[in-house]
Amino acid sequence: MPPFLDLLTVSPDLLALGEPTHGESAFLQLRNDAFLALAEHGYRSIALESDRAAGLIADEFVQGGDVPLDQALTEGFSHGFGAAPANRDLLLRMREWNTGRPAAERLTFHGFDAPVEMESAPSPRHHLDQVCHFLDLDRSAEIDDLIGDEARWRDPAAIWEPGRSVGRSTEAQRLRVIADEMLTELYLRAPWKSAGWPAAFVHATAAVALLRYHAAAAAPLAQDERFARLAGVRDALMAENLLAIRAAEAHRGPTLVFAHNTHLQRHPSTMTLAGTEMTWAGAGAIVASLLGDRYAVIVGSLGASPALGIEPPAASTYEGRLQQETDLPRYLPASDIGAAEQRTHDYRYFPLDRATIEHADAVLHIPTGVDAAVLADRIVALPGVEQVVASEEDGSPEAAWGDRFFFVGPDRRQPFATIVERDVPGFDEASQLDRPGVFRLNLDLGRAEFERLFGFPPKAFEEHRHEFDFARLDTVSPHPGYALYGFASIVMPGPQLLPEIDRLLAIAHGRAADRDDRAARRATHPQSGA
Repeated sequence: MPPFLDLLTVSPDLLALGEPTHGESAFLQLRNDAFLALAEHGYRSIALESDRAAGLIADEFVQGGDVPLDQALTEGFSHGFGAAPANRDLLLRMREWNTGRPAAERLTFHGFDAPVEMESAPSPRHHLDQVCHFLDLDRSAEIDDLIGDEARWRDPAAIWEPGRSVGRSTEAQRLRVIADEMLTELYLRAPWKSAGWPAAFVHATAAVALLRYHAAAAAPLAQDERFARLAGVRDALMAENLLAIRAAEAHRGPTLVFAHNTHLQRHPSTMTLAGTEMTWAGAGAIVASLLGDRYAVIVGSLGASPALGIEPPAASTYEGRLQQETDLPRYLPASDIGAAEQRTHDYRYFPLDRATIEHADAVLHIPTGVDAAVLADRIVALPGVEQVVASEEDGSPEAAWGDRFFFVGPDRRQPFATIVERDVPGFDEASQLDRPGVFRLNLDLGRAEFERLFGFPPKAFEEHRHEFDFARLDTVSPHPGYALYGFASIVMPGPQLLPEIDRLLAIAHGRAADRDDRAARRATHPQSGA
């Protein structure tokens, strides 16, 4: 049983796991582990803060369809979230789980966001065209005429200035009627067109959602009221999608939903914009009011993030106090967290406050994200370790500049660990290190530990190469280039993997220290043969 389920008083239908900021991969990596653990206990779906209609493409990949992975990532996510390496892993792990399983046990991917960006929203053209195609309706000319130039719908100024929005124009009102008519037609034809109906319904509701959002953007409100209204409308659309997803998944098992804390918390969300504090009901507040104890919330908390430039918190803050007992991620009951100071909010991170804690069931606290520098500090803290960073000055090839090599003793021929952050074209590209923020830790483990980990000796690696995804995060794998020499590697390990990293580092460091000790004895007693 995943440990965080024991913190909940009841077993929910919809379990929300929040993150306090976007861009810290550790939350996504822990989310992946949590969801696959939940799948072992009956959870069959996950919903992410991403466009619901786009999510149909990602789910087609998850279900084993012909959609290539690259397309699932670029077209199956909104807001650029497909570029996150952990989202690649999520899709692959779900697809692997589904292989060979019956429909009732297969995992489903959902987006639950509306098809809008923070400062722009497209026209409903694409979604209406999809519904027309499904229904065999020829209304494209009429729709194109009403929409006109796509640029006027996407104009960022339309979000800031109501007079620039087309949301309450005669054309937009006519499009809302058309979208509503198509929804009715979908139901009328359902008995004869059930195949593909759910996807068509998602596109129809996406079209309606866009037209609602554009109408809100055109409302003649004062600026502070306007932005709060737009934020509220977006979250209302999210809530509508979450409830629809639950209705579709109710017979198969509970759903995990992952998003920013502000979209999932039970109490009203707030944000300061242009010096004005806005308050609105987030999707979590809406859903919680309708589902009651069938909805549970685990809010995310973060200590430091090298990736985002977030420094460790003051000891007097909520996050600072959560840092004091362990440097590893942990789930704890919200009721166990005492009063503390609120951390300064600088837009990279929404800090814990008393209201967030009191309205949550549990908290996931991550003391720090992990980058190459964090791991390097951990390695150089071992006895006798020296770090060499490849550079132009030491004659290293340009492809290696910035790579880190760790040695024990004066012999520089064989590092016991390295950290690399880029591919070597034609030689070492399997880990896809050209992805933003991705790095790889490599460790010289020797034959015995290598065989214990992977079940075969280093010399048999080529026979097993096809079994490994060398680009997957948080996974101890044979090194794609040096496995024959007993090297293993881990791509972008998350903080939950630090204990295993420390264990493996101890083995690699011990081997290097033994080599250095033998070399020193040979230098002192060259005739001893020791």
